[in-house]
Amino acid sequence: MAKTGIIQNNIRLMKRSGRKYWQLYLCLLPVLAYFVVFHYLPMYGVQIAFRDFNPLDGVTGSNWVGFKHFQRFFNSYYFQRLLVNTLVLSLYQLVVSFPMPILLAIMLNELNSNKFRKTMQMVTYAPHFLSVVVVVGMMTNMLSPRTGIVNHMLSSLGVEPIFFMSEPGWFRHLYVWSGVWQSTGWSSIIYIAAIAGIDSSLYEAAIVDGASRLKRIWHITLPGLLPTAIILLIMQCGSIMSIGFEKVYLMQNDMNLSTSQIISTYVYEAGLVEAQFSFAAAIDLFNSVINCVLLVIVNTISKKASETSLF
Repeated sequence: MAKTGIIQNNIRLMKRSGRKYWQLYLCLLPVLAYFVVFHYLPMYGVQIAFRDFNPLDGVTGSNWVGFKHFQRFFNSYYFQRLLVNTLVLSLYQLVVSFPMPILLAIMLNELNSNKFRKTMQMVTYAPHFLSVVVVVGMMTNMLSPRTGIVNHMLSSLGVEPIFFMSEPGWFRHLYVWSGVWQSTGWSSIIYIAAIAGIDSSLYEAAIVDGASRLKRIWHITLPGLLPTAIILLIMQCGSIMSIGFEKVYLMQNDMNLSTSQIISTYVYEAGLVEAQFSFAAAIDLFNSVINCVLLVIVNTISKKASETSLF
């Protein structure tokens, strides 16, 4: 009876809130429509991963084959290479790029000059607004073995030109560190906001007690950033297998395939180039399941260790 009363009370509160703030709820409709149309309705097509999909027969008319396409992928020559390349590139990017916005936000917060702080913010934010095509084009021009400024500098030091964009060993470094340059400034915004939310009286008390700047950062700023950092880390771990397709595909060539071929590029080749729709859907579904499992595991660990979690 108590639960029924609580439910009825919540329903009354929702109706009252709906009548009072109906304009705000109306603004949510385009967002809800977007997710329904582009995220939930397409789930109907996931079943082609378990069928031999034929566009002429439609989704439900195609033959049901169960886990045939999954087994084909697991037994394929490319499976191990795709999985290793995807995980190594994702983990490399996570380890390098995750702490950088935190460090930048702390450094910007410690600047005494507002004018210099705003200038540095503008300089670090600017690369975010460059398209991936432009960034890869800049890398190609700057790292060219003939006309690139980097190889010209190496030549002046007596070093032979390096084919950066075609050597497999350089691919991961170029991908990750160019991403750090492009995204660190923009990603630091949320940490700067989190620092602004820390009670200033804590810093004042620490200064009175004689705490150095480094100690204030270690004992006040970092603990204040920890909940935000944990939430963002959980979200990044939940998409660790879905590393960006566009940049990898633009940087990819026949010479660096041994390290640049990842699951997302292989799905594109199998699904759109070779028209193996069911096979590509099976690979992408496997990718999504792994991401979901990782998200739940990391969230559970975080909830038990720090009492901070997404759900």
